[in-house]
Amino acid sequence: MASGPTYARESTPLLSASMRANEDRYYMGQDKRSLLNTAESGLSTVEAARRLKQFGPNELVDRTHKVSLGVKFLQQFGTPTAVLLWIAIAAEAATADIPDLAGLVFLQLVTAVVGWFEILKAENAATALKASLKPEAQVIRDGVHQTINAALLVPGDRVTLSGGCAVPADCDLCDQGGNHILVDEAMFTGETFPSMLGAGDTVKMGSLVTQGDTVEGIVSATGSQTFLGVVHASMPATYKQEAGLFRPMLVEITLVFSALALVLVGVCGGSLLVHGHSICDSIGFSVLLFLLSIPLSSSQVVSSSLAVGSRHLAEAKVLVTHATAIERLAALSLLYVDKTGSLTRNKMELQDELPIFAPHTTREDVLVMAALAAKWKEPPKDAIDTLVLNAIDLRPLDAYTLVNHRPLDNSKRTESTVRRPPPTKSTTNGSGKNDERDDTCSRTFKVTKGAPHVLLSLCSNVDDAMREAVMSKVLELAMRGLRAIAVARTNPVTDGGMSSSATGGWVLLGLLTFVDPPRHDTKRTLELLHEHHVSVKMVTGDTRALAAESCRQLHLGPVVLTPSQCIDHPEYVEAADAVAEIDGPSKVKIVQLSQADGHVVGMTGLGDTASLRQANVGIAVDGATDAAKAAADVVLTKAGLSVLLHGIVLARQVCRRILTHVTYRVASSLHLLFFFVVAIGWRRAVPRVTGL
Repeated sequence: MASGPTYARESTPLLSASMRANEDRYYMGQDKRSLLNTAESGLSTVEAARRLKQFGPNELVDRTHKVSLGVKFLQQFGTPTAVLLWIAIAAEAATADIPDLAGLVFLQLVTAVVGWFEILKAENAATALKASLKPEAQVIRDGVHQTINAALLVPGDRVTLSGGCAVPADCDLCDQGGNHILVDEAMFTGETFPSMLGAGDTVKMGSLVTQGDTVEGIVSATGSQTFLGVVHASMPATYKQEAGLFRPMLVEITLVFSALALVLVGVCGGSLLVHGHSICDSIGFSVLLFLLSIPLSSSQVVSSSLAVGSRHLAEAKVLVTHATAIERLAALSLLYVDKTGSLTRNKMELQDELPIFAPHTTREDVLVMAALAAKWKEPPKDAIDTLVLNAIDLRPLDAYTLVNHRPLDNSKRTESTVRRPPPTKSTTNGSGKNDERDDTCSRTFKVTKGAPHVLLSLCSNVDDAMREAVMSKVLELAMRGLRAIAVARTNPVTDGGMSSSATGGWVLLGLLTFVDPPRHDTKRTLELLHEHHVSVKMVTGDTRALAAESCRQLHLGPVVLTPSQCIDHPEYVEAADAVAEIDGPSKVKIVQLSQADGHVVGMTGLGDTASLRQANVGIAVDGATDAAKAAADVVLTKAGLSVLLHGIVLARQVCRRILTHVTYRVASSLHLLFFFVVAIGWRRAVPRVTGL
């Protein structure tokens, strides 16, 4: 007799959050125990297509009221400008002035058609922008890891989640060696600190994975069936659009001119009545003068200009996540540039120099241990792992088994627990040399790589003399523009668990030296940014010595501070050329200090979402994480600061056109008002306004 589906703990979490209650066992009428029972190879392409047709795309329902093109055209006859025109038309109809009446009706039609076309252009630009920022998902289908549009995810899909990615759908985490991830669920819970989630937990669509190793999950809900979809459906369909910088200015101008026009038009109308003109003539003239003197159409000009500008920016590989970001990008006065990925190529180059601090250790030994401190059987997740795994032949590492891995976190190091099987006759240490310590028992040990000062405090073979030697070497390397990563391991113990001596007996092996070279166009781009009156300050996690050398190479200036110096003495921030040894919270604080000084602050980054949100213009550079793109105002789709410079120039051109229009409109209105006031006061006669 055929049995029901079998759940492997490594495949699908049986007691996931989406199945703990009987009432939650069904998803749109289908039993989750069969729907989510996905093998490690994932769904087949055919099955995924069938489920996509059954459950629909993984998209939230657009609850904004759809208005037909005809209705949008008719709405143009109810705008404030159109209402004033209707009043003027009524006044002219009452006076039976046919030429003026025909001219006003024609003007009403032209204004409606122009407004209608501008709305269509703005909507098309917004649609194109939304399409260019569609999220992607890492999914396993037909046994192959692939990147697809997140809208194509279906329940039962097997996805991979790693630090920095946005969760594309509600997912039940699988059990993979006890790995956990930190997830920012602030948009749902309001909690400041991320939640640690593991096997059996559900991560919600829209949350952000801030830290953690790569884990797999089974998509348990998509689209409107997700937790975010339910919340979205319960919210009002309307929302408050961000005002930007121009709209408050236009509101003030409109209010000032309305008050001024009422006074002056009232004077003109009263003067006409006093001098014997009819009420109809006086009212008709006054309405026309008031209508022509108020810049009511400027708001449409701003909206259409920003929409067209966003399209031009997209063509230049600069995507703005909302049109008003163009205004702040144009007003940018201070730019904090994350060194990695912005000023440099983010492609590390390993150097031949490799200082060794453990006896009987070779360069190859250090490289092998560094590779074991990464997940060497998977594609590298960051530039450091890419550097290490590309430096050696990985085939000898097949003899090792990865027991557990801790990715890079706030401790500034990665760590792996590794098991080496017992040899048959003799075994090698990964570098091709016999390891005399091997015996017939499996050996388990730990390896780590990270910041030198972190590993120095960890290792038991480090005395004061070695500590001084290591830090002196790191300083010497930094003064030459080279970075260093320390590598350490524990002594192996036989199976049966890690002993206390193994967990505390770290041995420092050596230092990997590498360089992240600047991009070829960085120096010239920095010069051009200064010419465009944008101050640039570098932020980096490097030491002060290394940051100073980078500043020297890029001609940024010699003043390099630490976060503590900036926070303790805010007046120093303005004079700084770079901030070294910085972390995420410090970036946020420094941005706040610069904003308090009146700057419009920009911040570039690959993955630090908090500082991107805090900045007036958060800029996710090419290759940034999904979380960074979601938090940013501007997303660069091409590497290098030159792309951002081009975007700033284009944004300023857009805003300059808008300001030119506003200036012209203000001058025209003032000229018109005072001309007729003076003319009526002097001539004491009704001027002909036909054709105005």
